[in-house]
Amino acid sequence: MIKEAKRDSAPGIGILAAMILVAAAATTVIVLAGSSGTHVLVWAGAVANAAAAFVLIGLFTVNPNQGRVLQLFGAYRGTAREPGLRWANPFYTKRVISLRVRNFETAKLKVNDKRGNPVEIAAVVVWRVVDTAEAAFQVDNYENYVHVQSEAALRSLATGYPYDAHRDGEVALSSHTAEVSTKLTSEIQDRLEKAGVEVIETRVSHLAYAPEIASSMLRRQQAAAVVAARYTIVEGAVGMVENALEMLAAKKVIDLDEERKATMVSNLLVVLCSEQNTQPVVNTGSLYR
Repeated sequence: MIKEAKRDSAPGIGILAAMILVAAAATTVIVLAGSSGTHVLVWAGAVANAAAAFVLIGLFTVNPNQGRVLQLFGAYRGTAREPGLRWANPFYTKRVISLRVRNFETAKLKVNDKRGNPVEIAAVVVWRVVDTAEAAFQVDNYENYVHVQSEAALRSLATGYPYDAHRDGEVALSSHTAEVSTKLTSEIQDRLEKAGVEVIETRVSHLAYAPEIASSMLRRQQAAAVVAARYTIVEGAVGMVENALEMLAAKKVIDLDEERKATMVSNLLVVLCSEQNTQPVVNTGSLYR
């Protein structure tokens, strides 16, 4: 594993000024020597100009949040991170690596969730390079590597969770966004560790059932909502009936035997749980006839 090593480079402003002075002086010597016919000084001035031009090749700029990977004949010599005009060996190759925070959105992937239902999912990944040497030498193209591995991690994540939670405490893609995002960040970071990349944040940006089952799943969700609503209504109705019987017994309004209590409970539940207004039936006779 090639790890980043800091490379100190010389300030470029002083070297630039010095080489400009050398070039100006050499040009003056060439002009004066040429007019006087002194060929030795002409050649000396030409060599000085060539040397100044060669030294200027070593100048390069480093922008804020940017690194320059320095190589000498293929060998890694370090990374210059100090911003400004810098100078290093003219034989060095100087590759630019951005250290800025970047983000992208994955394509909408069609995968099967934990229960085998086809879903569409996409995510936003926020990342940055933290080790320029690993980004430059451990993978062929670190930007493409980030995109491909992020989509692979997203596919793996989607297959490990159901779309909806059907049991208490079950983690689902649609209802536990924080847990899913944390798991996705961890999975992507594990895959990008060797590329010198840090994953800052991930968020699921798109989540839906695949079109071929979307209508069926919508009906299923509606049915589940109806069942949950009915359960709440029945639970409330039973509580109201229980409270009514306790109040009647406590205030001794009427003395009900078990059969009358059963009839009263049945009637109250019908009234409370019915979706439509109930019509009263007046019984003028006895319950037992």
